[in-house]
Amino acid sequence: MSGTRDRAPRRRAEASSAPRWIAAALYTAVSVALAAVAAWPIYAAVSFVVLVVAASLAGAAVVALVAWRRGSGWALAAGLVAAFTLLAVPLAVPSRLTSPLDVLRGLGESYAGVVVAWKDLVTVDLPVGAYRNLLIPALVVFLVGTALVLALAARRDRWATVAVVPGLGMSGFGLFFGRTATSAPLSVGPLALAAPVETVVGVAALLTAVLWLAWRAHDERARALRRASDVSAAQVGTGRSRTDHRRAALGAAMIALAVVVTVAVVPWASRGADREVLRSAAGPQEQIAEAVSPLAEYRSMFSDARADQVLFRVSGEGTLPERLRLATLDAYDGEIFRASGDEGAGFVRLPSTRDAGDGRTIEVEVEIADLDGIWMPTAGRLASATFEGDRRGALADRFYYSAAAEAGVQTSDGGLRAGDRYELSGVEPAPVDLATLTPPGAPQGVSGGDNLKRWVEEHATGSDGAALQALVQLLRERGYLSHSLASAGTAAPAWAADLPGYQLQPSASGHSLARIDRMFERLLDREDDPRAEATGNYVAAVGDDEQFAVATALIARELGFPARVVVGARLETADATLSTCDAGECRPRDLTAWTEVQGTDGQWATIDVTPQWEQSPSLEVTQQQDPENVTEVRPDTVEEVVPPEPVQEDDSRDDATRTDEGLDLAWLWPVLRVAGIGVLVVLVLFGPFLAVMIAKAVRRRGRRRDPDPRGAIAGGWDEYVDAGLDAGRSVPRSPTRREVADAFATPAGIRLAADADRAVFAAEEVTPDEVAAFWRIVDDERRVITRQRGFWRRVRAAVSLRSFLRFLAPRPPRRGSPHRDERGKRPATTGRRDTT
Repeated sequence: MSGTRDRAPRRRAEASSAPRWIAAALYTAVSVALAAVAAWPIYAAVSFVVLVVAASLAGAAVVALVAWRRGSGWALAAGLVAAFTLLAVPLAVPSRLTSPLDVLRGLGESYAGVVVAWKDLVTVDLPVGAYRNLLIPALVVFLVGTALVLALAARRDRWATVAVVPGLGMSGFGLFFGRTATSAPLSVGPLALAAPVETVVGVAALLTAVLWLAWRAHDERARALRRASDVSAAQVGTGRSRTDHRRAALGAAMIALAVVVTVAVVPWASRGADREVLRSAAGPQEQIAEAVSPLAEYRSMFSDARADQVLFRVSGEGTLPERLRLATLDAYDGEIFRASGDEGAGFVRLPSTRDAGDGRTIEVEVEIADLDGIWMPTAGRLASATFEGDRRGALADRFYYSAAAEAGVQTSDGGLRAGDRYELSGVEPAPVDLATLTPPGAPQGVSGGDNLKRWVEEHATGSDGAALQALVQLLRERGYLSHSLASAGTAAPAWAADLPGYQLQPSASGHSLARIDRMFERLLDREDDPRAEATGNYVAAVGDDEQFAVATALIARELGFPARVVVGARLETADATLSTCDAGECRPRDLTAWTEVQGTDGQWATIDVTPQWEQSPSLEVTQQQDPENVTEVRPDTVEEVVPPEPVQEDDSRDDATRTDEGLDLAWLWPVLRVAGIGVLVVLVLFGPFLAVMIAKAVRRRGRRRDPDPRGAIAGGWDEYVDAGLDAGRSVPRSPTRREVADAFATPAGIRLAADADRAVFAAEEVTPDEVAAFWRIVDDERRVITRQRGFWRRVRAAVSLRSFLRFLAPRPPRRGSPHRDERGKRPATTGRRDTT
């Protein structure tokens, strides 16, 4: 019989814990599903789905086993380590399932990935698939996260509420380690929801946590009432009272308001703003910013000491690509064209392979000879890069690629070295016809100088791709190739050895606005010279690809085309006047620069900009060397002579002619927008709590300033009672003021009760001084009540709604009639209402 009596409480305990385990399992399953949706863009592979299912089931199984065996937290940790060891290689590093030795290596990579794979994950182009050991973070999140959520949610004590932290953290993994761009807007009729996936995941995770916490609070209360019924002779009701329904309705309304504001207002306010995630701060941006622009070094490559040195060798099966690019330069500050490396052309690490799109498949092997620095030769749209040699591991780990710029950088130990080898796989897209492009509009960026704008206005026949093509062709015809500043009559430089009959014309390096504008000034002067029309020789702009690529980019911007400059080399070309690498060996004299412009369809068209060299500039106009500084004889009447602008002037505009355009407030809107979004987020998160605190302050002010002194004292007593209720004090049912003061047990509570009774019931007149003294005591007692608990209990008291809900509670029924209060069935004379 004793065994039967022992088993009965155990069966009751197991039956009472079943709903808690079911609710914990449901909350855990929803958290896993939301986390998987959030993390899908990171991996986008079937292997990720398999990992999520297997890891979450394994984590739940470990928790169930530990709970069945009544194990401790150390047992749970040991079970998770064992599960990770068994699942790591098959799920997260499947490429190592080839041999026992590879399995051991994969296990080592898995344990190392627990520490380093998180950083690697934010430096690899998305999606990463099953690349190397980058599934390890997902395995940790879904194995450990599932176990923590389920183990905490199933607890009986207050630690169960902590389960929302790993539950929300699992969804945060996908949101913070994911892509920098949000999901495409969702249009429903006339409404457009920005970032629908991220919004739904965030709102659903928050709403699920709130609903689960609400269920836990209800379940704890029901269990407490059942325990009270077991030890008390009085029957305690477990049903929901009218006050409970009002409280639930108020909470639901607050949640609905927060969800509506979040879904409707936040995406609208933040539309078009950059999304900052962890990968936004990862990558080689610092190295790119510190590196010297290849276009700034372009002229030095053509010196006699370097012109014939082999930089790198290119080989491959089949037809080689037409071009190799070293760097794509998309940012111009008026002095230097450089690679921005920002989010629009972000450099990230490549996974094992990526979709390169449509085009002719190419396989290229590159061997570095005398090329150093971070700029790495690449071809076409890259699908993968395989490194060889002693440094292959370091080169693979420090190779970054930008799909938008179609360029790569190598940051391992300062960059490339002689002997580095790698193989590139990708596609060469079909060439885009410049004449078919339509400009998308006025692009942002530095515009050309006055002379360039005037030259474009005089010669442009439109603003489309055909007009740009005609302008570039005219510029190349009236330009003259020159890579050096050597004086005429000296020996021909090494770079001109393959140009028969070439006549050297010196030119300065640099591609600042002043240098480019000076070039167009000479073109305009030559075109205005009657001798040019008589001889048919309009050649006047002397320079090389450095200046002409920048000039073409500025012309394209004048017509509304986004433009960038590319430094690289040609492997083959149909134009015999352009340089190419001989037999796959690229030398400094083979380097070139070209311009790329983008149309409304997003495609980039390549423009060769190398000027002609057959027709030399007319000496009638161009006999003065560049740069020139004219010296005038000072006359007897001393007058100030303004010196001419130097060729390499930092700014082509004359400071004396600048006009005051007023106060620039362009910065104000971004600041206000960011501040507004921040305030909106604060209001969404803390608005309901601020509203409660403001409502209490307004109520207290109204009570204190009641024009009736008796009403002011009665209001002060109500304020004292409300402070106790919000702090969690118990109040007797239908009490006298003296009974409330005894229950609160504050130093001056009895005096407050006596003064309030005298003011309300006595015939004596109440003076304003007595009201002020009474309220001073109320304020002191309120501080005593709140300071008797800890900090977080004081915060809970400040935002508690109990003092409001007591006026909404149903009035006590008549004596002798059955009733049910908000905590259960109790006699009116002996019951107490627990507000904690």
